Amino acid sequence: MAHAPFVHLRVRSCFTLLESMVRVPELLARCRHDRMPAVGVVDRANLFNALDFSKQAAKAGIQPLIGCLLPLAEEAAPTGNGRTPGPSWVPIYAQSEAGYRNLLKLLSIAHLESEPGAAPQVALPALLAHAGDLLLLTGGPDGPLGRALLQGDSERADALIEQLRGAFAGRLYVELMRHGLPVEDQIEPRLVELAYAKDLPLVATNDVHFLEPNQFEPQDVLLSIAQGAQVAQAERRRLTREHRLKTPAEMAALFADLPEAVANTLVIAQRTAFMVASRAPILPAFDTTAGRDEAAELRAQAEAGLALRLAALDKSADEQAVYQERLAYELDVILRMKYEGYFLIVSDFIKYAKSEGIPVGPGRGSGAGSVVAWSLQITDLDPLRFGLLFERFLNPERVSMPDFDIDFCQDRRDEVIRYVRARYGADRVAAIITFGKLQ
Repeated sequence: MAHAPFVHLRVRSCFTLLESMVRVPELLARCRHDRMPAVGVVDRANLFNALDFSKQAAKAGIQPLIGCLLPLAEEAAPTGNGRTPGPSWVPIYAQSEAGYRNLLKLLSIAHLESEPGAAPQVALPALLAHAGDLLLLTGGPDGPLGRALLQGDSERADALIEQLRGAFAGRLYVELMRHGLPVEDQIEPRLVELAYAKDLPLVATNDVHFLEPNQFEPQDVLLSIAQGAQVAQAERRRLTREHRLKTPAEMAALFADLPEAVANTLVIAQRTAFMVASRAPILPAFDTTAGRDEAAELRAQAEAGLALRLAALDKSADEQAVYQERLAYELDVILRMKYEGYFLIVSDFIKYAKSEGIPVGPGRGSGAGSVVAWSLQITDLDPLRFGLLFERFLNPERVSMPDFDIDFCQDRRDEVIRYVRARYGADRVAAIITFGKLQ
């Protein structure tokens, strides 16, 4: 069966908190039903959904377009010119791994280098400097080009489009949106005129915040919550019933006068055939001072540590043999699964904390079942005394990264983090975050 002649490029998912009701499984089901071969999810200033979206889309036979709505810093302007406050927004998509890395860099700049208290945003020079393998749309009325046109600043609009055309050579599209809003009607003729004058392609988009027409009212409540306003309040942000996932036929009919803008959605999908892939954790190398490799170092430290533990417990020779047998078994599993570096690194920073008098918990979770961890001072619980199983922590039949649950004193945990960054490199250490979404 032939695919539809249009794909949506501008869908926000529930990872755009309090703005979108779209969940990926339901979105992909609609795409399959409407025979759309691809779909683009662009959340506001984040790529939280990129990996999961890629996996689910591939499984559903839909090509994911990986991108986001990038916040661009507005240029300083004279007082009273009516310029919209806050950053403007442009959809941007990765065409390759290199493009994805550029997009990650741009988002890092937005979140880490914006002024304290300001919304995350990227200055135009940063966008131009990291444009490689990225495909850009000019944005709708809330994009930088749309804002310039709404303010009647043709000179700024022309300069902006020239800068973007230079950096995104052959990868810049003039975006047209038709939700029935007066601002869209006001700027569309000028957008079309600019596109033809600058030899730039047009593309039709719909700013999707919900899937079905009957979800408009719940979506309106969601926006009210986001603004701390009541639904009946007059002065608040609202969407229209047109901000839904329209069918390809509806979009083709809506842009019947500009069929190339519809056709270009498929062109963009073909040009952004990149998806995020899972990868195994990449651990920094552990620097062994004795010239041993990591496997030999782990074995040496574990055996020496076990000897110290057993000496403190005054165990008989037969009892010691049981511990040594368990240690040998665990080491064999750890080395076969290539996790020797992980154990050495965790042991290293826990020993540092203890040497500095920073309180460390005795160990909890499945990691407490490891004699190797006990020998390396990662935990302080004797696994054999309490009958704890190593296989709950690490099992060759279920390959997964081991995970030690470690508690540091909240008043001095920053010292441990600083040590790890200094020891292994600041570019190799990151805090774990959780992605929030409205269920």
